[in-house]
Amino acid sequence: MRKVKLALVQFESVVMDVPANVEKGLRFVREAARQGADLIVFPELFLTGCDTDVIGHRYHDLAQHIDGSAVQAFAEAARTHSINMVIPTALKQSEGDFLCNSAVIIDRSGAVAGTYSKVHLWEEEKEYFKPGNQYSVFEMDFGKLGVLICYDAGFPEAARTLALQGAELIVIPSAFSVELKYRWDIYFQSRALENTCFVAAVNGSGPIGKQYMFGNNKIANPLGEIVLEGDLKCEDMQVLEIDLDEFGNYSYPYLKDLRMDTYGYQA
Repeated sequence: MRKVKLALVQFESVVMDVPANVEKGLRFVREAARQGADLIVFPELFLTGCDTDVIGHRYHDLAQHIDGSAVQAFAEAARTHSINMVIPTALKQSEGDFLCNSAVIIDRSGAVAGTYSKVHLWEEEKEYFKPGNQYSVFEMDFGKLGVLICYDAGFPEAARTLALQGAELIVIPSAFSVELKYRWDIYFQSRALENTCFVAAVNGSGPIGKQYMFGNNKIANPLGEIVLEGDLKCEDMQVLEIDLDEFGNYSYPYLKDLRMDTYGYQA
């Protein structure tokens, strides 16, 4: 058995107050470590909040550098508490004066294992962020980790690309408003079943524009069954241990029976 204990945070951000969100986030890290978690995952853009109507072009001022104080505070906590992390943030790119809606993956030693930038930008996000253009699997000490962000979950090709690279667990930091909950209740079981892997979805809590984020974190197993479902409309953290060796124990041969010779897309 290869067991990994996940901590998923339904975080309610203080909009545009990065220091306050870092401070509260570190409290969740300490509690997750106290409960023996191997990996803690926060929701999309939790360091700034996700309200583009309010934040707008201020994302540029609030965005983090990979070696900046906010990321480094979590890196130090990862090292201190021996816990892996997925830290979603607006990230300034070293190769140009632009931002990506990203997630920083930090390992137990406090080293940055890599970053992922959201490929499929939702509506007005396109005004403030540049989309990513690749999917990577990160070799963590517990197994192979894939990361997507929110709207990416609606594109089966994204999760399939990670699965074909060997991802055993895909985590999806998100900022889903209540009006889109019907999608939230479809995506993750589907992505888990069709890719024979675990999928963990992490939603924010609190206001987003004129709507609100409803929490309700989920983990789906390779059968497409929900094995964890968080409460609605509250800030919370769930901790659950899963066994990644279940990855190979199911008989659904979706990946083995792919017919790559028949698939093609035309723009």
